[in-house]
Amino acid sequence: MAESRRALRELIDLLVEIDERFAGPEWMVESPDDIAGAHRAVMHLLEGGLYGHFEEDPARPVFRRIVSPTRKFTGDNPDALYYEAPVAAGMAYRVRGNMAGAVYATVTVEAGPDGGDFGAYRTAGAISSDQFDVDANGSFEVTAGGPERPRNWIGLADDARSLTTRHYFEEPRAVAADPHVPVRLTIEPLDPPAGPPPPPDNESVAAGIRRVANFVRSRTLGMGPPAQRPQQAFVSRVPNVFPPPVTPGDLALSFADAHYSMAPYLIGPDEALVMTGRWPECRTGHVVLWNRWTQTYDYAHRTVGLNRAQTRLEPDGTFRIVLTHRDPGTPNWIDTEGRAFGMVFWRFVLAEGEIDTPQAEVVKLADLTGARP
Repeated sequence: MAESRRALRELIDLLVEIDERFAGPEWMVESPDDIAGAHRAVMHLLEGGLYGHFEEDPARPVFRRIVSPTRKFTGDNPDALYYEAPVAAGMAYRVRGNMAGAVYATVTVEAGPDGGDFGAYRTAGAISSDQFDVDANGSFEVTAGGPERPRNWIGLADDARSLTTRHYFEEPRAVAADPHVPVRLTIEPLDPPAGPPPPPDNESVAAGIRRVANFVRSRTLGMGPPAQRPQQAFVSRVPNVFPPPVTPGDLALSFADAHYSMAPYLIGPDEALVMTGRWPECRTGHVVLWNRWTQTYDYAHRTVGLNRAQTRLEPDGTFRIVLTHRDPGTPNWIDTEGRAFGMVFWRFVLAEGEIDTPQAEVVKLADLTGARP
């Protein structure tokens, strides 16, 4: 049997197993809507694996946008743009980009075993726009790998697999919904290979299919059922109660310069979740809703999160953010899309001093102060 056919059948078998387990009772998926949600999450992951990893060559890398309004996974964000390019330890690369109006940008090294196993990856280094030089036009250049340099350099771990870039914005619009933000990222080896790559063959196509399968598996079955999954310190199991914000450490695809806090929300059809607090001194801060598959709600057509620039403050500088199923007529409304259950995720980037933990209270929509009659 041709190896590419063997790999394709492995992928098909994996999707069947995901349908039976990830989209089934083992993952506490019972209702038709939940089953559809699991299938949608798998389709987005499959697109992410095909787009980002099927054609992958660390000798000739290309930055590709990781998530988009129609490709959501691993906790995407309406106020950020994320790109990824494959790299290989032992090589050196020149990365060129532009801030494009972002308030903060980073280049991080993701490291782990070969093959795209997200569960075994870790963040193995980072350099930010506070550390690399940015010219008057917002352009920058960073070298990754090779001999250490005094500036604009980041090392590659022995098991480095990819570079991830993050551009954080704090604007009245959801920047991730705009397809025309001019980030203009490029990456090239300092010692490029001679000539074009070899044409695809049985082995290379099979390897690409298996990278896609590993990508999908590691973000579904590889994560384990929710009840068996270890929880990070920033994650609450108690609905409507947020833990103190903390940094995520070297968790794969995490951001060490940010503090996170996340809790499930649970509200009835005639209820609202009122979240209060104070934005800390930070480079940027925001809150956003995810579904149980860590996909953002529809930020292209609804307000499903708020950053500081979008938040109307109280006279004392605090915020009062209202999460409901329909517009209550109050400032700072976050739209649940009618979902009774979901996740509320807070991120504070480069926070200074103590960060107040957001507080939440469930109230009747009719009793919501300032609501439309």
